[in-house]
Amino acid sequence: MDFLNSLLVQPFADMFAAPDFLMQVLWEGLVSGILYALIALGFVLIFRSSRIFNFAQGIMVVFAALTLVGFHEMGVPAWISVILSLGVMFVLAVSIERVVLRPLVGQPDIILFMATIGITLFLIGFGELIFGGENKIMITEELGIPTGEFIFEPFGGFLLLEQKDVTAVVVAAVLVIALLAFLNKTRMGRAIRALGDDHQAALSVGISLQTIWVLVWFIAGIIALVTGIAWGARAGVSFALEVIAYKALPVLMLGGLESITGAIIGGLMIGLFEKLFEIYWGQPLLGGNTETWFAFVLALFVLLFRPQGLFGERIIERV
Repeated sequence: MDFLNSLLVQPFADMFAAPDFLMQVLWEGLVSGILYALIALGFVLIFRSSRIFNFAQGIMVVFAALTLVGFHEMGVPAWISVILSLGVMFVLAVSIERVVLRPLVGQPDIILFMATIGITLFLIGFGELIFGGENKIMITEELGIPTGEFIFEPFGGFLLLEQKDVTAVVVAAVLVIALLAFLNKTRMGRAIRALGDDHQAALSVGISLQTIWVLVWFIAGIIALVTGIAWGARAGVSFALEVIAYKALPVLMLGGLESITGAIIGGLMIGLFEKLFEIYWGQPLLGGNTETWFAFVLALFVLLFRPQGLFGERIIERV
């Protein structure tokens, strides 16, 4: 009975006994969830356009952030470093399409998936060769990202916000809105959607597979750079950041591999639930450190009842 009380009753009593602390926990979860969703968007875009599960998206976040810091360490001004880093991500997108993807057109999906694992290993080795393996400090102040704190009092409550987290949330929201506008309002965006909806039909009307692949990998690179800046501002920049980036995998399991809406909502769910579980169940009952595995357990639980994810399309095969 005492165990059931500590598992089912006490955590909820603790939540509502300290509403200010609960709001703080929810805010921290919201920030993490938004960044998880951004990484997941890179996976979704590439999968929708090419049916390739891009295992390299996580290391692209690290590589983009390290490239930015590396340029600045060479004496390049911060915003010029951002532009040069975007240039590097574009060159990377073109190189991946020309060297890796184009020769593998028509190969089974598992071959393309293994190719993205090869890209991951290459970027790890190449990144360590150029940038080294030590942790680096993100150039937040040089980019004009505020680093102070301020107090927000919603509904008479008390919430301590870090300005860099607020900036990350605003930039992420703008990026998502811009991405949705691009996909729905522009010719190239509609071509990406058409390729995802019906691969053969899109090719038959003249949509260039090579151009779309370069474009979506470059967009994924832009998302990786923005995410790398935001995570780097919170935890520094190193190859350990790749582990955080793989939190996008349970986000995809929840939201579905083809749904942009699912990636956003799945990311928010993972961020909020893992933070709530860590504070109110993980630390009191399990000694903490549940954030490393909770998201994967939650996603597996959802997949037991809905294998395509919450927003994925149900696949029906007729024989």
